[in-house]
Amino acid sequence: MRKLINSLALLLVMLVAVSCGDDTPQPKPRGYFRIDLPEKQYVTLDTMPRYSFEYPVYATITPDYHSLEEKDWANVEFPAFKGTIHLSYKHVDDNLSKYIEDSYLMITKHINKATGIRDSVIINKDKNVYGLVYFLDGEGVASPLQFYLTDSTRHFMRGSLYFNLYPNNDSMQPVIKYITEDVRHLIKTLEWK
Repeated sequence: MRKLINSLALLLVMLVAVSCGDDTPQPKPRGYFRIDLPEKQYVTLDTMPRYSFEYPVYATITPDYHSLEEKDWANVEFPAFKGTIHLSYKHVDDNLSKYIEDSYLMITKHINKATGIRDSVIINKDKNVYGLVYFLDGEGVASPLQFYLTDSTRHFMRGSLYFNLYPNNDSMQPVIKYITEDVRHLIKTLEWK
């Protein structure tokens, strides 16, 4: 009987040893949803009284609900990406430097989260469009892209890209890059009225 108990104990120890393989559960890294980016196609926004431009067909134009008295303000919304480009427009009347200063101040509000701010000069002499585009790098930056455009005498437009979600720009980088191409197209096709 004692031999049988010893044999069973040995068999039990061997089964436990064999069953302890590398199949132990391990925590998995956080996954992100796959982002399907639509094909680039554009339509013209020609209903605004002061300007027109082309925007992507997968975006919608809505009024700025926070400033309904500003008829020249609009939002370019990207519902699939939960993103919006907020566009504000001001008539220039010897106050261009104030508008440029205000744009710069809006950029500086993101400095504490930004790891870097790059800018790109816009010069389109044919359409009389000049300005700057700011690219704000950093995981917690609320607005990764902002810009202003002007003709220096009558028109001033400011734009900023925001996402309606917690800023995690590392994982959103493909979408930010994709919408940046749309902003470049908007700027290239902008015409003052």
